[in-house]
Amino acid sequence: MAFDADRVREITERVAASGGLEVVDIEMRGGGKARMLRITIDKPGGVTHEDCANLSRDVGTILDVEDAVPGDSYVLEVSSPGLDRRLSRASDYERFVGSRVKVMTRHEVNGNRHFQGRLESFEAGRLTLDVSKPPQRQNQRRKKNARQAETGPAKLEIELANVEKANLVPEI
Repeated sequence: MAFDADRVREITERVAASGGLEVVDIEMRGGGKARMLRITIDKPGGVTHEDCANLSRDVGTILDVEDAVPGDSYVLEVSSPGLDRRLSRASDYERFVGSRVKVMTRHEVNGNRHFQGRLESFEAGRLTLDVSKPPQRQNQRRKKNARQAETGPAKLEIELANVEKANLVPEI
């Protein structure tokens, strides 16, 4: 019997919803006795250690009772997506409009596949990035004000289907 990611996701989402959590990702890694089921969760305001522990306990019990993960053993890891959270679904892009993101495309856009900028909007399967340079420190800002004023903000539209990988860029 093979690993059924859809069944595990359904069980995990059911338990997560009761705690106000969102299932970001489910991934089975490794093989044999070194298998690890990694579940990534999130919620508005961030995930606590207690959220992870509770979901791990509840989901782990259900998975074992229902034998949803075939085989002798596996390690269950539940964690938050971190500051550099991966964006994979349309709802992720809608939620994080206004955030800085790093995007890698499948095919070149304007001669490039790697972009970093502020996600300005996400509509009809297209994301709009402001790829102008982020504000710099005060002493560096004076040197480049004239050049930035000339070029202005650069906007770039990318089809979601062309996005190979995208992550939030932490702003600390």
